[in-house]
Order: sequence, then C-alpha cells, then structure tokens
Amino acid sequence: MTSAPVTTAALIGVPTDVGAGVRGASMGPEALRVAGLQTALEHQGLRVIDTGNLSGPANPCLPPQDGYRHLAENIAWNRSLYDATLAQLRLGHLPIMLGGDHCLAIGSISAVARHCRDTGRKLRVLWLDAHADFNTSALTPSGNVHGMPVACLCGFGPDGLTTLAGAAPAIAPHEVRQIGIRSVDAGEKRFVHEQGLDVYDMRAIDELGMRAVMERALDGMDDSTHLHVSFDVDFLDPSMAPGVGTTVRGGPDYREAHLCMEMIHGSGRLGSLDIVELNPALDVRNQTAEVAVDLVESLFGKSTLMRR
Repeated sequence: MTSAPVTTAALIGVPTDVGAGVRGASMGPEALRVAGLQTALEHQGLRVIDTGNLSGPANPCLPPQDGYRHLAENIAWNRSLYDATLAQLRLGHLPIMLGGDHCLAIGSISAVARHCRDTGRKLRVLWLDAHADFNTSALTPSGNVHGMPVACLCGFGPDGLTTLAGAAPAIAPHEVRQIGIRSVDAGEKRFVHEQGLDVYDMRAIDELGMRAVMERALDGMDDSTHLHVSFDVDFLDPSMAPGVGTTVRGGPDYREAHLCMEMIHGSGRLGSLDIVELNPALDVRNQTAEVAVDLVESLFGKSTLMRR
C-alpha cells in the first residue's frame, strides 16, 4: 500500500505596498514567518520550501497619474510574481504568496489562470475580503491599484496588468466568488452588478450563515477544478485582526472565519493561496499575523478531535 504523495508548498514573499494607500504591508511576509507559518504548515503534513522574497522597485509615494498610483511599479512587482508563481506551479508545487498588498493578486492569479489553460483545468477563485476590489481608473476615488485587482484580472485595466497571462482577460467574472464584502464604492457597486460578479457580502453571511454561503461558493467544482484562495486579512473583523491598512467593522468572527477555511479544505481542491494586506506597523504584538497563520492551518486541515 503506497501512501499519498506529500504536497509541497512554496512560500513566495512579496514585500511591497506600492498598490496601497497606507505604508506597511511590505513588512507582511516577515511578520507571517515570525508568526510560524512554515512550522504550522509542516504540522499539517506539507513539505514547505521558503523561496525567500522577490525584489522590485521601492514605493515612490507619489500622487496618482491618469487614475493610477505607481502604475509602473505595480506592473514590475506583478510581472515578477507572475513568473515566480508559474514556475512553482509547473514544478507541481502549491504556491503561497506572502503579501504585500492586494494588487499582487493580479500576478499570482494571472499565473494560476495561465497554468489552468495550459493543463486544461477549470479555475475557481475565492476572494475573501472586506472590499470588492473592482475599481477602474475611471471609478477609483484614490488611484490605489490594490482596489482594482479583480477588475484587472477580468480585463478592465491597463495592458501591463491585464495581459500578464498572455491574454486578456486572465479570468472571467463567473470564475470568482467574493465572500465577506462590506465596503464598496458607489461607482464600483454599479460595475460589479453590470459584470454579474458572484458576491456573498456580510448581509448574506448574516442571513444565510457561513455554512450555506460556503456551500454555494464551492458548488460546482470537480476533480478538474483548481481552487485559488485570495485571503485579504481585512476579511476578518478588526477586533481580532487590527493589523491592516483598511479595516472595516462588521466582518466574520473567529469561528465563522475558521468554518470558512475548514470548508475550503474539505473541498479537496485548494491549489494556490494569497495572504495579503497584513500591516505589522498597525498591528499589536503580531496578533493579526498569528490569527492569519491559525486560519491557514485550518485551510490546510487542522481540525478538532471530532473530525478525522
């Protein structure tokens, strides 16, 4: 009797906050390491390779130009992450991107989308976030690219960000399920409805419960589905996760968040992960990083005694 092969997870640190409006997310990768992420993953039976941190341009802290702040820098970081993520996927590894701000999901998910096209797999993206991140240069009130990654992935943005995967769009709106949303700009809200994005906001979680929401979000996947989870730490209620630059009250509580992660693990489809927007400069004794690591353990199979 042969045992199942051990999954190899590859940690990819991306220490930048060029897409954010508040400095500090560039320190996120190290905070996750200090909180014991590698050891936690190894305790769940994974082989873990820490590939270190990518390098890229510094944050110039400039005002927006033509609707974007730091567009060239955002493109450079995402190109680098795209290449690093695709390389790990082609090795058969499960890439875990340690952000950095959420603009970086453009690079990681573009790589996953390319890999799915190359291997004939279907893609499902779970976007765990307080924000829809579906702004464009015409809609954004700030010009911060971390508010635009889903729109860019769906083809609404500059060529340097929409064509990383070799084709635009990298993904289609029907491949995304957004969970925990509770802060959406007015113009962005109209655009989300126009594009038919599948959004489970906090009202849906309040009315249906997290279990029903996750059953719907995970429905329709099969053995040919690659599931990518993009986990913005501001998905969580700030009472337990204060170390983010864009806190929004009224998010999932500790048990709701764990149930979310446990049900994702139960699907058996997880193939890649982002952990983004952790800002140690705003945290309290690395509390938010420790909560994030705790939740990632559930994502990879940590359970109570009552579960096998």
